[in-house]
Amino acid sequence: MDAIRNQGLSKQLIREKYDCVIGVQNASFTVGRGEIFCIMGLSGSGKSTLIRHINRLIEPTAGSIIIEGQNVNAMNARDLRALRAERIGMVFQSMALMPHRTVQENVGFSLEVRGLADAQRAKIAQAIEAVDLTGWEKKYPDELSGGMQQRVGLARAIAADPTILLMDEPFSALDPLIRKQLQTTFMELSAELHKTTVFITHDLDEAIRIGDRIAIMKDGVLVQIGTPEQIVTEPADDYVAEFVAGISKLDLVTAARIMQPLAQYEAANGPQNISAWSVARPEDKLNTLVDLAVGSDSPIRIEAEGRTVGVVTRRALLRGIQGREEVGTSAMETA
Repeated sequence: MDAIRNQGLSKQLIREKYDCVIGVQNASFTVGRGEIFCIMGLSGSGKSTLIRHINRLIEPTAGSIIIEGQNVNAMNARDLRALRAERIGMVFQSMALMPHRTVQENVGFSLEVRGLADAQRAKIAQAIEAVDLTGWEKKYPDELSGGMQQRVGLARAIAADPTILLMDEPFSALDPLIRKQLQTTFMELSAELHKTTVFITHDLDEAIRIGDRIAIMKDGVLVQIGTPEQIVTEPADDYVAEFVAGISKLDLVTAARIMQPLAQYEAANGPQNISAWSVARPEDKLNTLVDLAVGSDSPIRIEAEGRTVGVVTRRALLRGIQGREEVGTSAMETA
């Protein structure tokens, strides 16, 4: 293993030379409390392998896993069972519901294993209500649609009130409309319950919609980590650029990214009566700026905390939509 790491061989060369596969390598990242951290990549990129290292469903051969200051690698069997049962909830693409148990019994299973099911009936009911399955408690999995079954899996994960959720492509097998509905449900739950989430997906649109940050994975390596806006507008290499080529910038790029300082604009165009201009905020997206630009020939004034921090011209707006905005020092930094 040390020889493989020290030689810096590619995944292909390692397979040819040693007849083995490196699932994950040089994957270093930190997930903040309450953050939704999406890991995406093509099939075989290593993303599912990576998430299973976090709770040691797969034993790491190198590196460290630190959760809230504790070294997961060093945990004994008892502590590891407690970590999985009490602090980490996991949702798989395959819901793995027990067909002979009702919705209520499936949701409460993790609590039952710990001997807490009877005492925590209120939490089970709350979890079922949170995923909008109230009234279905006595139904069995084969009486539910695919989307409803996935809701049961999500409810089961949150019933034990874990601090961390690991979600491995939980919605990928669902129809697009149901998938979007469950994404919305999950985002609302995450905001309400403030769960720290590592979310695996092969769908960039899904990652952009729900992720606070996104990690792009290829051949076991995290190629780039950033906010959705950074990933789309500043791809680290050609591989990431191919991923984001078809993504619309309208709901991603902010005014702060494409604006220029007022002083710079007036130096080129003379003093301006900016009070007549439309006003937006630095965090407003391109789609908002487009609406403001319709029917007006004037630039858009960007305000923050009661002062003008920048100007967005029609040219800058069009270049932003095309994904050709110039990245430099923002007006907020120079104002």
